[in-house]
Amino acid sequence: MATTRRYRVRALGGRLLLRLLLVLGLGLLWAPSSVFAHGSKYSREKNEPGAPPKRESGTEFRMEKLNQLWEKAKRLHFSPVKMSELNVDLKMQEKDELNWKKMKAEGLDDDGEKEAKLVRNFNVILAKYGLDGKKDVQLKNTNYINDGTENDVLDDPRLEKLWNKAKTSGKFSSEELDKLWREFKHHKEKVHEYNVLLETVSRTEESHKNVISPLEENHVKEDVLHSKHTELKDKLRSINQGFDRLRKVSHQGYDTNSEFEEPRVIDLWDMAKTANFTQKELDSFREELKHFEAKIEKHHHYQKQLEISHQKLKHVEGTGDKEHLSRNKEKYAMLEEKTKELGYKVKKHLQDLSTRISRGLSHNEL
Repeated sequence: MATTRRYRVRALGGRLLLRLLLVLGLGLLWAPSSVFAHGSKYSREKNEPGAPPKRESGTEFRMEKLNQLWEKAKRLHFSPVKMSELNVDLKMQEKDELNWKKMKAEGLDDDGEKEAKLVRNFNVILAKYGLDGKKDVQLKNTNYINDGTENDVLDDPRLEKLWNKAKTSGKFSSEELDKLWREFKHHKEKVHEYNVLLETVSRTEESHKNVISPLEENHVKEDVLHSKHTELKDKLRSINQGFDRLRKVSHQGYDTNSEFEEPRVIDLWDMAKTANFTQKELDSFREELKHFEAKIEKHHHYQKQLEISHQKLKHVEGTGDKEHLSRNKEKYAMLEEKTKELGYKVKKHLQDLSTRISRGLSHNEL
């Protein structure tokens, strides 16, 4: 009788063990393969800050969210020049985000200031290219062949008034009017970027008011908000100086002894003169700005050539001449790559120069 009872217990235990193994086995079989796949979104490789993702074959960027934006821009049929400008902005964003991930892995950026700035910069890119889902697109397709002003607006009555006065004053040649129009458009873009940043700061401050946090965490958040206000202050100062300059030029015409012509370089020089630089540092900065302006002019040249090549390519596609089409495609691809490369160098140089000036201005306020 005891022996029979032991066999029943063993048989019952064996059946329970078998059921448990079956359940575990089926669970593993039904589990999503992405959980176990190397490099899945749940894997360490994807989430480890110190291990930046590699660019997959056929993609423009290493980060998936940037590739999604790039594909969206292609679907919207941006002009070649606008696509190259977007490419540069996204490349800079990617570089900064990957650098931040390394910092985070090393335990830096405890106050979240760098991360907050990355979010702000990303929002500016979205708004700048009309990729934020809003209907009003800030930048129209740039066409350097037919870059007229008829279909463009400045979105500011003061600017419109100044521009109309300058156009009818007779003080500007056709070439000078083109140059002045670039300054007006540059000013419009600065104002738009300031408004995007202001909106981001306002949202952050509103959430900051509504969150009850430990005192130490509140102190960290206040440091981040202070850095945002500093950035806002720098942008607003640049906008005010820019508007004063536009008003002066619109009334008096261009000064023949003016050192610079490119709007971004003029902005940098005006701000550098108010920064805490010695005369030697200012002279050195002036020389660097001359090199920077030459780099911008070279980039503009390639942008124009890219647009011309694009127009030719569209024409050749309609002729059916395969050999001619192949040669034009090769030239277009070369110009596209060169324009992106120069655009990145210009953007990086601008970032470095702006940082140096910002430090000088901050020192003035201490």
